[in-house]
Order: sequence, then structure tokens, then C-alpha cells
Amino acid sequence: MKQETALNILKSGKNVFITGSAGTGKTYLLNKYIKYLKEEGIYPSVVAPTGISASHLKGQTIHSFFSLGIRDKIDDGYIEYLLDKRYLRKKFSEIKVLIIDEVSMVSPEIFSAMDIILQSFKGSIEPFGGVQVVISGDFFQLPPISKEPKEKRFAWQSESWRDLKLTSCYLEEKFRQEDDKLIRVLDDIRSGNITDVTHSILRSRYKKSLSPNFTPTKLYTHNFDVDRINNAELVKLKGKPKLFVFDSKGSERNVDKIFKSSLVLKELTLKKGAVVIFIKNDYEDGYVNGTTGVVERFDKKDNLPIVKISNGREIKVDYQEWSIENDSGEILATVSQIPLRLAWAITIHKSQGMTLSSAQIDLSKTFEVGQGYVALSRIRSLEGLKLMGINSNALRVDPLILKIDSKIKEASKKAEKEIEELIREEALEKEFEKHIDSIILDEEDFAMKYGYYNRRNINVSVVSFLFNEVIDTKNKISI
Repeated sequence: MKQETALNILKSGKNVFITGSAGTGKTYLLNKYIKYLKEEGIYPSVVAPTGISASHLKGQTIHSFFSLGIRDKIDDGYIEYLLDKRYLRKKFSEIKVLIIDEVSMVSPEIFSAMDIILQSFKGSIEPFGGVQVVISGDFFQLPPISKEPKEKRFAWQSESWRDLKLTSCYLEEKFRQEDDKLIRVLDDIRSGNITDVTHSILRSRYKKSLSPNFTPTKLYTHNFDVDRINNAELVKLKGKPKLFVFDSKGSERNVDKIFKSSLVLKELTLKKGAVVIFIKNDYEDGYVNGTTGVVERFDKKDNLPIVKISNGREIKVDYQEWSIENDSGEILATVSQIPLRLAWAITIHKSQGMTLSSAQIDLSKTFEVGQGYVALSRIRSLEGLKLMGINSNALRVDPLILKIDSKIKEASKKAEKEIEELIREEALEKEFEKHIDSIILDEEDFAMKYGYYNRRNINVSVVSFLFNEVIDTKNKISI
């Protein structure tokens, strides 16, 4: 499907799943739809599973936006706790369009949690409380992180996904890669059939020297290798190192939970010239989780680092806090630290969604399906690839994803025919208008104009009954 066709489907108001191989412009398409909505006075809510992926669309992480803390599932007690928060009632009542990016990394439990929370705050049994839901992602890329094997690990395996009755838009035109050989490698991985030609192409890039014009980003599968390289690069820099040590409040056990569930470091050593990445959002200071930059100097008064980010702006980086709360909102522990990490090298997991002109990639310790595909699809051409190693897992994809991929393509072709029919009938503009009216008009005005009510409304006072009935009958989330 072409982007223009997918944009027309989005503008018609359907719940949509946008997918396609890496580099087909999924984020670009979402930005076009966001721009269209804003021109109509509608501001969509944008979320993603990680800070870096959220930053691509100027959104928030799912856990932050939905006030999930470090939870990977919710129960009715937590819903009741959220409903008592006045600021959350205001925020969720104003949601009209929800955009979820990088859905491959969203677990079925978190996906259903978003559904239940919006149903509860909207007082509606419609999926996600009746808002338009736009989902983007590629299930050939990295799956959700799980501490233990699970029978269902993908968002599309949840009841909430099925309830949305999503229209699939499978983008096929590639924009990131213009290199036919690289495209062949990536297509082979997606087909689950790695040919001798692909193996030969990858061998030709083994420890290949890159042009002096390239400054490759180093991608590794494990944090250990990333830390080793970053520390080695830091040692090479001249100048006196500055050490920043965390401060904390709360029990050692709860403080340890914060370190295990976030990227914050107990000790951070920096020098002038260090390449760094921000690990927390601070919109007032102008950075988000995933912003990269270089340490320019240290403030003469308080020694705080001053970082120059990619747009040329300098930011004086102050201490930030990470905290953990109980279900009553009581803060159990807090950690204070500079929100930076070294970033000469990054993990493949953090690279998802990035476009790199060149990369030095080590796949010799690949342990998860999708890692090789994500790493190789970051680059624009093979000229920018220096492959340091590869193992037998590197080019594997989940067999389950191979099975559903053809079905998604078929559904996308069906959707394409339906939208083409609307164009022939000159009814598309009316669908666009109706979608915008369904968002900006109240129910009575919408019914007066179109002759029916747009969505079912249920008083929020029945939320407790609603939540329990949904759990009992559909087993949507784990309690």
C-alpha cells in the first residue's frame, strides 16, 4: 500500500494498524496524519514503549502517559486508584485520537491495560473508550522484553487488539534503503529464507574498512559490550573526569528496584567531548529520553555538565529524580542522578527506529529474534556497514510472525480496494468530514447532522461494574 492510500484510510476515522518493513516511512506517515489533525484543531495523544521510540513522534512512553509506573499489568484496585486522580480524569477525558508506535515491543498485558484504562475513564465499553486508535510497528522487529517465556508475547494476541477491528495498512515502498543488495538481504530475512547470495553479501562486509567520511555508530546486542566500548572511548579523551554519584531516599530494596527498572546509573563519569544520551524526559529543558549530544564543558560554579545536542542547542544538565510508588501513590523510594549515559556505542534495542548513515555492528552474541534485522535495517546502504561478527541466531525471525505476515498483507489489499471504491463514489471527503465531526462535535450535534449517535456512552459511575465484567467475560488482562 502507498502512503497516500494509508493516509486516506487514517483520515476516514478507522482504527488502523500501519506496518511494513523497516524504512517504509511509517513514522513519516504518522507525522503527516498528526499534522492533518492539528490543522483541524485536534491534538492526538502519542505513546510508545520506550523513550527513544516516543521521541521520534514527540510523544511519551506508555508507562508514563498511562501512569503505570514500573507495572507490566494492572488490576481493578489500581484502576480505582487512578480514577481518584483529578488530573488523570481531565487528561483522559480529552483524548480523541491515540497513536501507539513501535507496537512490536508492547506486551499483550500492557496493550490491554491501555484499553481498560481508557474504557474506565471514558465510561464506555467500546474498545479504548471509543477513541480512534492508530497503531504502528513491524512485528519482524524486536519483541517485548520478558523475564520468563510466555505463551502470548505480542500485542496482537490480546482480546483488546481483536476488539479494535483494525484496518491494516501494509506499506511496501522503501525510502530508507536505496541499495538493492541491502534490500535483498532484508527481504530474505523477512521471508525466513536466507539464501547463499545474502550470506555472500554479508561476508563481503566482514570487518570492512569504511570511508573516512563515515563515523559509524557501534551497535551491540549486550549492555556489557556497550559499556566496555564507551568506557574505552572515555579514557581516550584528554581532560579531568567528573564523577557524579547518585543520592537516594527509601529502603535499599526499593532503591534497587529503581536501578533495575530504569537506565539511571549509580556512578556516572564524564569528560569534555564525551558522547552522551539523555535517559529521562524534561520538556522544559528541551530534551527527551533518547536525545543525544556531546559534553561541551562543565559549569564553573556547580560542575554540572553542559551538553550540546544535535540541533546545536546547549543544555545545562541538572539532577533528576526517579521514584517508585505503591498503589496508593505513596513514594517508597527516590533516586537523584544526572540523566545521562555514555553513547559512543548503543544496544540494538535502543537503536530501533533510528536511521544511521553508517554502523559497526556485532551480531556474534545475538540472543533474540529480530535483533539482526533491526540492526541491519538501521543503515541506508551496505557501504555504511562494518560487520564485526554474526552467529546462527542473527538472521532469525519469529516463525509465528512469518505465518501472520501474509494475512496482514491480504487484509491491507482488501482495505486498499475499499478506499478506492469510496474515491470512485466521490464519498471520501464526506468520510473525512464525518470523522472530524465525530471528534469535535458533541453527541447531540453529531446526531442532528448525521441522524445517529456516534458512540455508545456509559456513565462513569458504573466503571467498577464495567471493569469487572470485562475481566470476567473476556479475560483481557492478568490480575
